Amino acid sequence: MLTQTRISALALLALSPLAACGPDTSNPAKDSASAAASTSSKPATTTPHASASATPSATPSASASSNIIEGQPPAGPRPSDADLKELTKANNSLTFALWNKVAKPGHDAAFSPFSIESALTMTWLGAKGDTASQMKKALAFEDDASKSADITGRYQKSLGGPVTINVANRLFGEKSFTFDSAFLGATDKTFGAALEPLDFVGATDPSRTHINQWVADQTKDRIKDLIPAGGVTADTKLVLVNAIYFLGDWANPFTKEATRPAAFHTSATAQHDVPMMNQHMGAAFGENDDASVIDLPYQGQGFSMTFVLPKKVDGLDAVEKKLSADTFDKWIGSEKQIEVAVSIPKFTIDPGEPVRLGDALKGLGMSDAFDSKKADFTAIANPPKPEDRLFIGEVFHKAFVKVDEKGTEAAAATAVSMKAGAAAPAAPPKEFVADHPFLFFLRDAKSGTILFAGRVADPVAK
Repeated sequence: MLTQTRISALALLALSPLAACGPDTSNPAKDSASAAASTSSKPATTTPHASASATPSATPSASASSNIIEGQPPAGPRPSDADLKELTKANNSLTFALWNKVAKPGHDAAFSPFSIESALTMTWLGAKGDTASQMKKALAFEDDASKSADITGRYQKSLGGPVTINVANRLFGEKSFTFDSAFLGATDKTFGAALEPLDFVGATDPSRTHINQWVADQTKDRIKDLIPAGGVTADTKLVLVNAIYFLGDWANPFTKEATRPAAFHTSATAQHDVPMMNQHMGAAFGENDDASVIDLPYQGQGFSMTFVLPKKVDGLDAVEKKLSADTFDKWIGSEKQIEVAVSIPKFTIDPGEPVRLGDALKGLGMSDAFDSKKADFTAIANPPKPEDRLFIGEVFHKAFVKVDEKGTEAAAATAVSMKAGAAAPAAPPKEFVADHPFLFFLRDAKSGTILFAGRVADPVAK
């Protein structure tokens, strides 16, 4: 029996007080009353002072904040073409800005720029001043946080079709800390990100385990242990999480009988046999002096995986140095529908540890968000003592990708941890033989938005 290709990813952001001095000492009675008045019809968005249990066992339904679509029409209308163009431009710009900061040279790598963009856009909703300006620039959006979040949220809800997509967002907040009701209302309305109170102070590791289990549930157990030991502490006040899961069959599936061992050159001097899938098909194909590019669509033609194969066995490094959103668009623009003899190895990318994105994001210019003295997230929480205000402690990300004869399975997640303290020709077919390191990009075929990206350096690497 053929298995399906799967992809999943997760992004997480954890925030803590600037002084890391424990629970907030603002006026909980006043703030809770305000929150209750504005969210009385939505108990999931009340502040952590609500009477709902904050223990890890008392968790809302996993489907409460997810958009699970299995071969059904989209759950909501897509954003306008103009809005989609802005989202795609921002998302793909972030993809290549992060590429060399996330993908360790010479190793398999996978990440979901869309998951990262989603988690950070939620966080951006709570930023002000220079912190907000820096996040806007790093995320490459043209509009303000509210409009950008609205576009992102509507796009998440529109995803679907013959493929299976699960997009989920959630906030996990310290039960003794007071959050701004307007921020909670905005993230719930825009992203379906309900707030779940947890006891980070008294049950730090059980809270971490609980968040990790929620992530695993949303990604069909493909993303496990997103937050490593020590990833949240007793000073953590808020964790914002996005998870995405994709499962799609190829429009033209490979046959298992046509998969056979073939040499894969991991370098100019080293090679070993890997299971290579083979097929002649009509496909969008392009090439330039550096690389060949091919698009393999999934059922319904709404999504495709773009493979970028260097012309030289040891040419991946040179290709990656030229990576940018503009270069990628030119590669895609060069494609034409022709007959191609395709050979691509089966592969699975399943990292054991999450990637820490903090330094990479600082390098993109959003340094204030991580600075306990400069961060301004007072639209998330505004305690009277400046030393109790929030800053980003770390951003964790993890992605899983599996490609085989039937299709693709992928999953990813991102977590933001905040702390206080802070047409076919008659000629013979072209050949696309991925027998040496290559890149892949899972994209929305219409908008061009990159949901997942990665590198295969060795298809059978452990």
